[in-house]
Amino acid sequence: MADGKMQTQPSSGTELRELYAAESAHIQHDFEVSSDGRAAILGRSNLVETIALRLWKEFISPDLDRPPGFALVALGGFGRRWLFPYSDIDILFLHTAPETEKEFKGRIRSFSQELWDLRLKLSPATRLAAECERFDPNNVEFTISLLDSRLLAGDPAVFQRLREQTLPKLVARESRQIVQRLTDLSHARYNKFGNTVFHLEPNLKDGPGGLRDYNLACWLALIAAMEDTGGWPDEESLLPPSLRQPFREALDFLISARCFLHFRHGRDDNALAWAAQDELAEAKVGIANSQPVSASDWMRIYFHHARLIHRISAQLLEEFPAARPSLYRQFQNLRSRLSNAEFSVVDGRIFLNRPESVSDPELPLRTFRFMARHGLSLSSAIEHQIGQMVAPLSAAPPQGSEAWHYLQEILLAPHAASALRAMHSIGLLTLLLPEFKGIDSLVVRDYAHRFTVDEHTFVAIENLHVLRHSQAKWDQRYAELLDEIEQPDLLYFALLLHDTGKATDLPSHVIGSLELAEASMERLDLDLPDRETVRFLIGKHMDLSAMLRRDIFDPQTIHLFAEKVETPERLKMLCLLTYADIKAVNPEALTPWKAENIWQLYIGTANFMMRTADERLHADADEEVLTHLRTLAPAAGPKLDKFLDGLPRRYLLTQTASEVLSHMAMAIRLGEDQVQLELTRGRQWYELTLVTTDRPMLFARIAGALAAWGMNIVKAAAFSNAAGTVVDQFFFTDRFRTLELNLPEWERFKKSIHDVITDQVDLERMLSDRLRGLKNQPPKVKVETKIEVDNGTSAQSTLVEVITQDQPGLLYRISSQFAAQKCNIEIALIETEGQMAIDVFYLTIGGKKLETGQREELRAALLAELAAPQA
Repeated sequence: MADGKMQTQPSSGTELRELYAAESAHIQHDFEVSSDGRAAILGRSNLVETIALRLWKEFISPDLDRPPGFALVALGGFGRRWLFPYSDIDILFLHTAPETEKEFKGRIRSFSQELWDLRLKLSPATRLAAECERFDPNNVEFTISLLDSRLLAGDPAVFQRLREQTLPKLVARESRQIVQRLTDLSHARYNKFGNTVFHLEPNLKDGPGGLRDYNLACWLALIAAMEDTGGWPDEESLLPPSLRQPFREALDFLISARCFLHFRHGRDDNALAWAAQDELAEAKVGIANSQPVSASDWMRIYFHHARLIHRISAQLLEEFPAARPSLYRQFQNLRSRLSNAEFSVVDGRIFLNRPESVSDPELPLRTFRFMARHGLSLSSAIEHQIGQMVAPLSAAPPQGSEAWHYLQEILLAPHAASALRAMHSIGLLTLLLPEFKGIDSLVVRDYAHRFTVDEHTFVAIENLHVLRHSQAKWDQRYAELLDEIEQPDLLYFALLLHDTGKATDLPSHVIGSLELAEASMERLDLDLPDRETVRFLIGKHMDLSAMLRRDIFDPQTIHLFAEKVETPERLKMLCLLTYADIKAVNPEALTPWKAENIWQLYIGTANFMMRTADERLHADADEEVLTHLRTLAPAAGPKLDKFLDGLPRRYLLTQTASEVLSHMAMAIRLGEDQVQLELTRGRQWYELTLVTTDRPMLFARIAGALAAWGMNIVKAAAFSNAAGTVVDQFFFTDRFRTLELNLPEWERFKKSIHDVITDQVDLERMLSDRLRGLKNQPPKVKVETKIEVDNGTSAQSTLVEVITQDQPGLLYRISSQFAAQKCNIEIALIETEGQMAIDVFYLTIGGKKLETGQREELRAALLAELAAPQA
């Protein structure tokens, strides 16, 4: 028979489209009524199979068991009958010989085209049976998809040979490589998600603990069983009996949630965004017949299931010998020397030597102390043994100084965070600290945060422990500080409890955390002085961050902060706590600029407490910088003095000597061009430096021009000298990569800024063109506008703090109001936390602080501007 010449009536595309649309709508309607995800994915699998079989009859063979030597095989999710509403459809055209592959090539193309015409995401593959016998390390996904294969149509003998002969032999021969590649891919996927289940907006397919982890656990268990038996095991026997029911419940929950997301978005979108969490909770998806639940409670149920799935899949990866490269096994074998009379260490996992020890109530704490000291994992056996002890221990939980001693040792050990996570997962941590239970898997909707409150806490503790091994410049400074702490255990304990108040209904989570800490310290019988230290750290844990929104080079700011912290030891502890806490918010939260400001505030306050004025604790910082400048440029003496005359002390403290000389040179060139610009690119952002003579709306116009170019301003500084020369610096990120991808745009960008400043272009039009092109999406978190106008913080200026919803052009709108009120910006501290802008300005009018009437008028103008819709 010639290629493509089979005599058959053409299929009615319209009929198939109507069938698919009608049945899909029926599946969706049934799901909306029942929230039964299993029924939905089975229904779509059957629907697609029905269409595929019709097309097989039409294009390939009217007999579903023919032609000989050729079969249609469902793979992956389709093979499992797990076709989610918008997931891909994987099929295999399997041939025994090249002749049938060549003969049916055109018909296969027509078959596939019909499915594509239905807007189905078809992923077809064509293979010879012999090709399926070979393992391709670069395409392990294909081999794994074969493990979930099933026959749809064609020659049953072809599929029978694949399933009963090819695949068992392939697994027996290549299991080590298959599992190693699975391990590599899984670890890469985990790294993408920060190696944690506990994201505020997790991905329930690819994230740790998601459906892909469920499949991973099943594949590993299947490969292990096939190695043992040489054939296909009973699926029910793959998991221990104790895990089957909770695993099935977790799967049902994830399937229903993913179906909901697909129907909600009309596409294969698996992210549990906040809006989706609200709707899932309202619809009670996955929790039928329950009382109404909040989104936070629904997410706790999700995390309960995801934690179980991830724990089992990670455990199987750890315990599968083939999952480890040889160097890793050699390292783990060295660690086996850590075995002692109580514990054995095998492949980096802890086993209990004496089963009778399970009657000792202190065994769990000794186990986690051992784990924290050596960075080991629990074997499934000891995890089960300790898990069985938790319920009896709840009748008389550990307490008193003995329990505190164990907790101290765990907190001080280098792998404390991993041990605490394991204690939390097994239920021991909340037994020891019931106050921690409230933040178990707690989602607090703060756009800047990435993790649940409990995971944020563990990451913060981990951030301190990894300091000593970091090569980063800032980490090394903080590591030295950590080594100077007299009681680091109290710092770690304060970190463990600092956010527990987020589970309370109190107006401030700090108050709630303090109350819960009191109960913990009483039960653990901490010494009174130690309790006072913990109270201080928890009660003040947000103070240093708040001080970063002030001029940290203002002696009055330093004085106020020094009064709060009282002692150098407390200053060190609070500095480290703040560093770890901010860094745990998300990987990008602790910018180099913020890390430096924390350090500068620490140094300034430490020096103040020692009654000195510079970081080296020797000479006046201003004189040192001036001496260095004069050494570098001896001929610039009078010009340098003129340029520096009247510039604030902050200028010298925040600029390097080379930067000062560069700014002076730009000021000298003002006779050639009244606007001098310099654009440089740093590791994280661009820096635009402007030197010009002062003029109305200067700061506002630069901010507006940057917004019109789509730049996101992350910080800014404004300085002026006695002669009216202004040095403005703007640090920004390039959201659309305009400058990165188009080097010629640098000159056009600088010319555009120049023309805006000199009033040669219409800035309002530039801004409106940019804003029209942006999608007007509602914010995930609504931020209430708050404006503080304070004359007491600074001796020379009026402080204005604006907290509001971040939006394009915000700094332009704020600074335009300053200009309208004839305010001069002395200092600008720009900060964005998620979708919340926290901008602080030091203002003067006529060189003086704002008077009462001026402050009231400015505050009213700002409130009116920010309440108005963006033009």
